[in-house]
Amino acid sequence: MKKVRIAVLCSGGGTNLQALLNAGEAGLLPHGEVVLVIADSGDAYALRRAERHGVETAVFDKKVYPREEREREILRCLKEKEIDLVVLAGFMTVLSENFVSAYRDRILNIHPALLPSFGGVGMYGLHVHEAVLRAGVKVTGATVHVVTDVCDGGPILAQRAVEVREGDTPETLQKRVMREAEWVIYPETVESYCAKLSQEN
Repeated sequence: MKKVRIAVLCSGGGTNLQALLNAGEAGLLPHGEVVLVIADSGDAYALRRAERHGVETAVFDKKVYPREEREREILRCLKEKEIDLVVLAGFMTVLSENFVSAYRDRILNIHPALLPSFGGVGMYGLHVHEAVLRAGVKVTGATVHVVTDVCDGGPILAQRAVEVREGDTPETLQKRVMREAEWVIYPETVESYCAKLSQEN
């Protein structure tokens, strides 16, 4: 069986990338394989994680490439490496309609809240958890969705709820959402999506 070839796009630490790499090594991604990690910053720690696991890397630094050119170069790289599925893991650029249409229904993202709440432009990283705490909700979580040209607006594939506790800070909430939701549902959902793509091919 030919595995679905996955590229992970990152901007920073790559903790969700690590969850995917760990899942692959544990045999939990039988239908897919992370074969490429692309970063938009040469300083992204995700690159070190990829190298430690023997995964090829590429950098299209946003300090060097204007956005349109950067997207063009990333798309060229994805085609060259015969990538079947693009997985965003803390990738800080909202992708253009042109990019999304090139990989329609082949781009997944994880968001650190229960969409459609606390999503959209400007809602990333600690900003999400700050907004959750300001709103006083008792439950948050994470959502895996298909990327469309509407920011955080694509079809939802999986969600997992996480309790908001008394005395939480954005940082403590972020860590709990990662551990209890993101690192659990992202590998599971990527695998089930790869299984579906394998059947279509």
